[in-house]
Amino acid sequence: MVAVLQLNGLLLSHQAHAASTEWKEALPGWKYVFPRDHGPHSNFKTEWWYATGNLTDEQGHEYGFQLTFFRQGILPGGKPAGSSRFRLSELPFAHFAFTDVGAHTFRSYQISSRGAFGEAGFAIPPGRMAWLNDWSLAMNDRGDLMLKADTQQQGEERGVDLKLVEERAPLIHGVDGISRKSSKPGHASHYYSLTHLKATGSVIVNGKAHAVSGLVWFDHEWATNQLDKGDSGWDWSGLHLSNGDDLMIFQIRDSQGKPSFLTGTLRTPEGKVQTINDLSMTPHDPWKSPHTGGLYPSSWDIKIPSRNLELTLSPKVSDQELVLSPFAYWEGAVRAKGVKSGTSITAEGYLEMTGYGGKTLGLGE
Repeated sequence: MVAVLQLNGLLLSHQAHAASTEWKEALPGWKYVFPRDHGPHSNFKTEWWYATGNLTDEQGHEYGFQLTFFRQGILPGGKPAGSSRFRLSELPFAHFAFTDVGAHTFRSYQISSRGAFGEAGFAIPPGRMAWLNDWSLAMNDRGDLMLKADTQQQGEERGVDLKLVEERAPLIHGVDGISRKSSKPGHASHYYSLTHLKATGSVIVNGKAHAVSGLVWFDHEWATNQLDKGDSGWDWSGLHLSNGDDLMIFQIRDSQGKPSFLTGTLRTPEGKVQTINDLSMTPHDPWKSPHTGGLYPSSWDIKIPSRNLELTLSPKVSDQELVLSPFAYWEGAVRAKGVKSGTSITAEGYLEMTGYGGKTLGLGE
């Protein structure tokens, strides 16, 4: 899962609606092939490439970041041959957020582009996979991901420049090639993760570079119709557990804010993969956003009886809400403590919560 998708101002929404019957849906039987599936899928309406990570510098200072590239389709299949470069078949936009844990600061940024002159786009690697102006996600010939983002706003600079080495094979979520998002048929995505990317490089805070290392989680997801009518949002987390497990969990909330669908994926260090069907996520202690007035849970109790696992998830910084017109969502660095089969366990990762500070738009029917 990833952040709310919404065209800036619903640009060309009429044209997108007119073509919507031609978009492909995520159906069972998809066979993932790499590097092909690292690239774009222009017959699906929405798609994102999404990296989050927890990093530490040589002095032990902690940082977190999110960099997401979105492709919002307007015409199925991409631009027809011979079309003007100014004709839009998709709208690229991107979000970048940076958490300085020790300083208790969080900054978020959004950019978009028509991509008419190659300043934004998506491609099958090796080479660039997704880029928008100076922000980029690329894969070199060795299969390492190269991630860059740098921005200045109101006299403040934040940036990341990282090499990500893949230590585990892609993790495919769901069953038979699809990740379901509802108990009803027809609401699903194609979704995989690179869960265990060893990160080295630097972060930039107000012009000063800090050498960092850590772990990064990368998601790539594409779909046409995920959310059911009446769904109000979701809660998602990707976690690195101290015993070496990789854990992805999410729940969809209905119009009353109650869970309507929950699932997840757990992979052990030995490579055993289990789809989680007995997940519970219990929110605690609402935190009120000073920006939107939204009430977000400030902690979560996670229980997975089939894995004898219980975790309490808490943010490293309370205010990690992205307020990016015309929507807002919470996306931030988290840590967790708990018990697995009677043994204490910890975790680090990222948590995303949508639909608390504004409407969740762009992923439904």
